[in-house]
Amino acid sequence: MVHSRPEYIYDRSNGDVACDSYHLWQEDLRLVQEMGLDFYRFSISWPRLLPLGFSNKVSEDGRRYYGAVIDGLRARGVAPLVTLYHWDLPQRLQELGGWTNPLIVDWFADYARVAFTLFADRVSTWITINEPGSICDVGYRGLLAPGVRDHEVGALLCAKHVLLAHARAYRVYQEEFKAKYRGELSIVNHEMWFEPKTDQDLEITILAREYSFGRYSHPIYSAAGGWPPALERYMADKSKKEGYPRSRLPAFTPDEIQLLRGSFDFYGLNHYTSRVVRAAAPGERGSFMMRGVEEADAVLEARPHWETAAASWLKVNPEGIRNLLKLIKHQYGDVKILITENGYSDTGHQLDDGDRVNYYKDYLEQVLLAIAEDAVRVVGYAAWTLFDNFEWTAGYTSRFGLYSVDFTSPRRPRAARASARYYARVVRARALHAARVTYTHNTTE
Repeated sequence: MVHSRPEYIYDRSNGDVACDSYHLWQEDLRLVQEMGLDFYRFSISWPRLLPLGFSNKVSEDGRRYYGAVIDGLRARGVAPLVTLYHWDLPQRLQELGGWTNPLIVDWFADYARVAFTLFADRVSTWITINEPGSICDVGYRGLLAPGVRDHEVGALLCAKHVLLAHARAYRVYQEEFKAKYRGELSIVNHEMWFEPKTDQDLEITILAREYSFGRYSHPIYSAAGGWPPALERYMADKSKKEGYPRSRLPAFTPDEIQLLRGSFDFYGLNHYTSRVVRAAAPGERGSFMMRGVEEADAVLEARPHWETAAASWLKVNPEGIRNLLKLIKHQYGDVKILITENGYSDTGHQLDDGDRVNYYKDYLEQVLLAIAEDAVRVVGYAAWTLFDNFEWTAGYTSRFGLYSVDFTSPRRPRAARASARYYARVVRARALHAARVTYTHNTTE
């Protein structure tokens, strides 16, 4: 998509090389070790491991590369945390319908089995799929790969099949690998904190939450399973008014509900930002970062005092992560929560990134309060991200890295930002107070 439609990317760049961790992985693992990290999250590329998309041909180069990274981490005392799918689908499978084809559930399970067979002896924590909402609700609005514009039907078919693919992969591990390797698996959702703009907006806020992320969590983590009931009723009624013979939200069979329910060992959470919710005016629509909540006739806004990062969608509201953690506990009980992404973007022009330091300090403080005062069972936290990288439609204009990467140099040199030193202090001290340092404040215009 990037090569055929370069206009989709803000700076018309591509991810062919990006930060080139493929060649620089040993240097990268040295930096991971120097920071004192307990674990390092990375993803396996489905087409890199299975170049034809199907499990009949495994790439020796792919097997060797990922095995070397895993072994290198373990040799340095760092646990590998592996994501099976972070949005790179084999093109052949996309041409067969991608995530709208129900057969992809089996294809993904086959791919997962290959990865488990090769690496489960050395990997104890797995993420099946990263951010189904981004894959379906943004990808099927034409803004991320596959760039298909069909949010009314395609996005909802995608949502069902992504969830079922996760569940099938989870059951493959439980049935074929769990007894021997004792690993843990889950899916990871991207979730904003939504709060009502006024007291009158509470009901629409709850519906927006259900559409944006309850759709991807309720079938897995709730006691009843299936789609969130209020959302299911809402979509059935809306589809009927639109003239459809049945709900655009495709139903689960009883067997599918059973397959999905309980297919987790922890709650995987990506969180960056917050929004206030109000009811939409007639004909009013919002941006793609709304994650499809226009289906719920809701509009998302930011409080005027929330700072904006270089990524315009990222509004800083540290209290949002604590509120979200409490909501997860309220909805799904005392589940283990692994925060797999949280971070801040700037333009990358300075290494003295005081805004990013402040973001991590303030958000981590709220995580600590959720643990200490709200008894939320947070078991891990990962920053997004270790290095500047290709940030999807933003290209290289939005930088999230603790380490800067010079993309103008063929060598892709890394340089530690102030936030990397701050984060390393937090990791080593196991405390926030020991890491409080004064940095020059940066602007992000």
